[in-house]
Amino acid sequence: MKTDILIVGSGCAGLYCALNLPKNKEILMITKDIVEHSDSYLAQGGICMLQDAEDFDSFFYDTMRAGHFENNTAAVEAMIQESPILLQDLLEFGVEFQRDSEGNLQYTKEGAHSRNRILYHKDITGREITSHLYEQAERLKNLTIKEHWTMVDLLCESNRCYGVVVRKSDGSLDTITAEFTVLACGGIGGIYRHSTNYRHLTGDGVAVALKNGVQCEHVDYIQIHPTTFYNKDEKDRSFLISESVRGEGAQLFNHKKQRFTDELLPRDILTHNIRKEMKKEGSDYVWLSMRTIDKEHLNAHFPNIVKHCREHGLNIPKDFVPVVPAQHYFMGGIKVDLHSRTSMEQLYAIGETACNGVHGKNRLASNSLLESMVFARRAALDMAARETKRENKDFSHVDLTPYLDEKKLAQEYKKIVLDEIERCKKETKAMNKGE
Repeated sequence: MKTDILIVGSGCAGLYCALNLPKNKEILMITKDIVEHSDSYLAQGGICMLQDAEDFDSFFYDTMRAGHFENNTAAVEAMIQESPILLQDLLEFGVEFQRDSEGNLQYTKEGAHSRNRILYHKDITGREITSHLYEQAERLKNLTIKEHWTMVDLLCESNRCYGVVVRKSDGSLDTITAEFTVLACGGIGGIYRHSTNYRHLTGDGVAVALKNGVQCEHVDYIQIHPTTFYNKDEKDRSFLISESVRGEGAQLFNHKKQRFTDELLPRDILTHNIRKEMKKEGSDYVWLSMRTIDKEHLNAHFPNIVKHCREHGLNIPKDFVPVVPAQHYFMGGIKVDLHSRTSMEQLYAIGETACNGVHGKNRLASNSLLESMVFARRAALDMAARETKRENKDFSHVDLTPYLDEKKLAQEYKKIVLDEIERCKKETKAMNKGE
């Protein structure tokens, strides 16, 4: 099977990349589950935007501060500067953000932000954005989307990517060759017992990159979301209680009903404080109270959070909500430059799979959707500008027997990622001791 451009993944990064590619290029998008089962659909809080030139410095500083100043400054600048281009596209696609009584875009604030700069749609901003991207993508005559097609390896020789090995929806194995391959496979939450991610997002992109010698970076930089709904069933995906709830005034309490922290601290610091309090009390969770938020506003801004809590027997905002930290976001990944190119020729990585340095050691709230799409567009423009002469490589007779045992392969790839995380942790620890 051949195509001009292959995109592995169907979240906002993959979809927006496809929408920015030349219309004369044949694009094939494969996704491990259905299109709607990407973490992009789950994003609750919102998407950061540069409102005016006066906000650039504070937006830049807030991002750097949250990332412990380990961010790639050029990448941060590019993300902020190009956010108005993205906003214009989203509005043209029909995305509806909250507006005030006069019809102006309404911005909210979340933890570690120094001013209101986050656009939102109720508490389902990710769904609002990604569903409209999907609608636009379905109109592309040059795009074919295959659901339940899983990438199991890269096709590469001499540090050049020619496509992937794929397991199709019927279980059969095949090869797909392409001029360019884009990995937009999402994060690694599926390898954790407690995560807000879909369970099928198991770090496949990072695993195949490591296996084939593609450079990765900061694989141990894993963000824990401080407030997810506490559930005893370990098989369930953790339900996220958005950062925006605390941005609107929700407060955290211990089991003595005492406030013990500043709710608007960066996520990693707040997570540390919550875990410290849990350890101190010997408890499995702490309490989140939304009593400080006007009930009408609460129902309008966070209807799905209120619904979820009520489905679990809680009367919001009267009742306290049990919350616990859970794995949420992956700041590390496949190392890329400002055009989303990897260390392997003709291979790109975008979205949560990639590490361009925007987030540093810790992601600033609501920068994920923005970063994913800004650098997806950059990848698309870079591919459009590059003239490639695809060699007539024949992979039709490649040995596919190593990929037959699906369960064994999944375990192997999980081990590759976990081993790299541990290696990076030890390396970071050794470097810190050296300081």
